[in-house]
Amino acid sequence: MLKNLKKVAALAAVVLMMTSCALTLPVNATSNEIGSKVGTAKAEGFLGVLFFDQDASIQKAAKNGGIHKISTVDIKQTSILGLYVTYETIVTGK
Repeated sequence: MLKNLKKVAALAAVVLMMTSCALTLPVNATSNEIGSKVGTAKAEGFLGVLFFDQDASIQKAAKNGGIHKISTVDIKQTSILGLYVTYETIVTGK
């Protein structure tokens, strides 16, 4: 019985370690009409602080999507146990 309990506990620990969390938050909206273009810019880091010369700015996301009039800006954060973190800026507009 104790052997099975240890196996279940080990499996539960592995499953918890492999989970991730993603959250998308609105940052800004303008009075500009919602356009069909979407641009993104992404930065990936480790331990939540080690980001190596990456640009996840609104300006970079708009440029990547060919957007000249920004309508909305969202930020998506994904974390895997706080060890691997990504920040993605999502811009919509025309």
